[in-house]
Amino acid sequence: MTALIIGVDGGGTSTRCVVVSETGEVAGRGLAGGTNVNSVADPAANLLAALHAALDGLDPARVVGGVFGLAGSGAERTGRLAGEAWRSAGLSGRPSVVADVLVAFAGATAEPDGSVLIAGTGAVAARIEDWGVVRVADGHGWLVGDEGSGVWIGNQAVQAVLKALDGRGEATSLVERLEPLGRTAGEIVSTVYARVAESGPAWLAGFAPLVDASAREGDPVASAILGDAARRLTATARALGPGEGPLVLAGSLLTQPTELARLVREQIGEEVRPIPSRDGAAGAAALALRAAFPSAELHRRVIGSVRES
Repeated sequence: MTALIIGVDGGGTSTRCVVVSETGEVAGRGLAGGTNVNSVADPAANLLAALHAALDGLDPARVVGGVFGLAGSGAERTGRLAGEAWRSAGLSGRPSVVADVLVAFAGATAEPDGSVLIAGTGAVAARIEDWGVVRVADGHGWLVGDEGSGVWIGNQAVQAVLKALDGRGEATSLVERLEPLGRTAGEIVSTVYARVAESGPAWLAGFAPLVDASAREGDPVASAILGDAARRLTATARALGPGEGPLVLAGSLLTQPTELARLVREQIGEEVRPIPSRDGAAGAAALALRAAFPSAELHRRVIGSVRES
């Protein structure tokens, strides 16, 4: 009976789960809402939903290990979350829980050393050495950090709209793009606070694509927001200092063809030649596979198979 390995990448907006065989082939996939314990209303339900979807039609008894890469502070809290979801999915034993930065890095390369910069719902950079996280910059959460992240950009967009409406700031097309929130400053403020209370601050990251669209159309306010975000993200990456290995860019804002990704690559410089991480869940599965069946070739096969499937 072929053994199965589970990899999970849980971020602020989505949770991805992939099941692979001991030879590196994809056996199942799952996708659900975010699992960041600092910004999502019900991370446990989303994590379990992703697991159930990925295991659909598969025998849980074949699962011999797993790695969960979870965003959010507090190893004890994320460890408890992972363990409860694992048991609820009918799996024996317990998964290893690592930082989301590590699975993002592993989703791009089989090299043991390098750096990773993530910009999605949140933002963080980390230095990786021998498959361990040795240095971290930012990743402090939406309230006091995550500069340049989707939530940060969304928050800046709302502030820019409020300033335009009450005369403190420049006119911007973001007023029209965010009109579903309300037509007056009071309506917008009420809607934002209500939605954040209901869905968590990760909801604000949904405005990042609107800022990107306005910037592409030449809106100076939106362009300024993205320019500031790019400078903050680049500073976060540079705070790690020099090191060996590749620089991996991860998170939807840096792996999709966004204006922010272009600006960050431009500011980092061509000499660095960063590489994208396409699927952190594949990175998590590759790390779990390494623990059970140590092989760099299997690692490369997993991240290649997930990209192609």
